[in-house]
Amino acid sequence: MKLLVTACQVPFMHGGADYHIDGVTDALRRAGHQVEQVRFPFKFNPTRSIEELMAHCEQQDFSEFNGLQIDKVISLQFPGYGVRHPDHRVWVMHQHRAVYELFDQQPDKRQLEAFKQQVTDYDTRVLARASRLFANSANVASRLRQFNGLNALPLYHPPHGAEHFYCADDWEYIFYPSRLETLKRQSLLIEAAQYLRSPVRILLGGSGGQETQYRALIEKLGVQDRVHLIGRFSEAEKYTLYARSLGVFFGPYDEDYGYITLEAMLSGKPVITCTDSGGPLEFVREGETGYVREPEPEQIAEAIERLYADKQAAAAMGAAGRESYSQHNISWQQVVNSLLTDN
Repeated sequence: MKLLVTACQVPFMHGGADYHIDGVTDALRRAGHQVEQVRFPFKFNPTRSIEELMAHCEQQDFSEFNGLQIDKVISLQFPGYGVRHPDHRVWVMHQHRAVYELFDQQPDKRQLEAFKQQVTDYDTRVLARASRLFANSANVASRLRQFNGLNALPLYHPPHGAEHFYCADDWEYIFYPSRLETLKRQSLLIEAAQYLRSPVRILLGGSGGQETQYRALIEKLGVQDRVHLIGRFSEAEKYTLYARSLGVFFGPYDEDYGYITLEAMLSGKPVITCTDSGGPLEFVREGETGYVREPEPEQIAEAIERLYADKQAAAAMGAAGRESYSQHNISWQQVVNSLLTDN
């Protein structure tokens, strides 16, 4: 079939979304289909630019181009899922979170009330037209029910390079690879370091807007010998950093899905997450594949100490996590089958 995949693009900002977009495109091509991406340039500010892009997308009829019929459209992101096609499959990665579950955190939310309503109305209207509606995770599906009254089927996909993750003996550190941003909450792990009594170190991988603040926090707490900001790393280094960790911390606020959880499970490592972390809670089972704690530094430190105190139990939880991943049948072939079937 001739398929179009729609998504957004923010120039010079790349991350997990790109792995998702390219991953499904490549999987559809491997299944024998002709696939093209249509990516709409997206600007977070001003809100006027988002309003204009919503209007533009909803005006687009993707049924055919210059007499060439398009068999299906698969849309992944706001507001690109507003385009029209008689067989439009939508797989929601996330909505415009600033007007949904993150709205109360906006400093200028009173000025955003009208914009919030406009986006909510848009999503409810255009997503209701989809011939099939999927969500990136159960957490994203729950938001669609809560805010838009729509039912979406959770559809999981593997992280990039899933086949390359492996497990090795630990080198007594907790690994947290992610953008250094407020919602990722590396600060919880940094603050937990001051309560540790074991020799476990903390490696924070990645870069981002909070790097300066996190360096200052590390210095303020006097944990420079224990907490290390290692910056960017290669794909090969990533696999080793996971494989040699004692465990992985992933405690963001209300994450959509979270590759880190799955990468840790593929690496046979237990995951420490938080009660309000969203997506990771779909996979981390307390005491079985990791630990779920309140977003409090003392509680996170206690979970780390438990991993160090009983490494045999930690390894068993990691092995259970890898088995759980396998049982979830997470594969690109499963994604393709789900997206293209009619029921």
